[in-house]
Amino acid sequence: MNRRTLLRSGFALPLLAAPGTLRAQSWPDRPIRLVVPFAAGTSTDIIGRMIGGQISRGLGGHAVVVDNRAGAGGTIGSAAVAQAPADGHTILLGTIGTHAVNPNLMRNLAYNPVRDFTPLFLHSKTALLLVVRPQLGVRSMAEFVALARARPLSVGTSGVGTAGHLNHAVMSEATGTTTTHVPYSDGARAMTDALSGTLDALFYHTQFVRAQIGAGQLVGLGITGAQRSPLLPAVPTFAEQGLAGIDAEGWWAMFGPANLPVPVTQRLSGILAASLNEAETRTTLERNGVEAIGGGPEALARYQREELERWGAVIRRANITVDS
Repeated sequence: MNRRTLLRSGFALPLLAAPGTLRAQSWPDRPIRLVVPFAAGTSTDIIGRMIGGQISRGLGGHAVVVDNRAGAGGTIGSAAVAQAPADGHTILLGTIGTHAVNPNLMRNLAYNPVRDFTPLFLHSKTALLLVVRPQLGVRSMAEFVALARARPLSVGTSGVGTAGHLNHAVMSEATGTTTTHVPYSDGARAMTDALSGTLDALFYHTQFVRAQIGAGQLVGLGITGAQRSPLLPAVPTFAEQGLAGIDAEGWWAMFGPANLPVPVTQRLSGILAASLNEAETRTTLERNGVEAIGGGPEALARYQREELERWGAVIRRANITVDS
């Protein structure tokens, strides 16, 4: 019996679903691996573990395993996700470094930040502060700049290509000072050296310097953003001190490998959007100096393009290199 005869006789032919549809219908059928491209205990790790819990709850308790794949400014973990199967079982917590700065900074990057990923959700951002030990003897950016012109100073960041790295480079350009950039593999080690005096200064996220500033162990010289942080109201913004260009903020966003099935993309984006509307999530973020952004795949793609163009222009103008 041929196809026409079957149709005339009332028999329904089975519809063959596309491979991507079949994968989406069975997803997830094993634990989801959420790659965090920085070490455990860092701000990105903390955000990643919170997101992992949110995805797990949104999927009815399905297992989400956080995989810390640190190294090379977050590019090792990012490359691993770019090369993973596009089945929704491997996803990435990307940052300003992995998806906006490093592509403009590093030659022969093992991935393309746009072509090799599926944008999922624009999650949150945080301000950065420049902090010093009280023993350095400075209490303002003007005093810090004067000291930097008088003798060599070192400034630590949580790694090459991070928002701290950008702020250091822009600070050098804006103030005409030459300070030694010391990139660490993770911010926790940088904090240890800043507190011990091995480092003269450190650019780091609000959540990791707030307690030390409150205890008098560190002095906040400036903070990024248009307004002072309600968590640290005594710390002036860089803009207040005539240094508006020092404004790189850390941000986090979720990505999957390129060509992720649309149903999987939509479900993950929906889960994360709903989690940001939870009062508990908002309170946790605010307590740590992190601001929710929120935005689905299209919003993230647009935001990422803007950040790529913005920081690419800054990097070229300031001649920022991996060693600067």
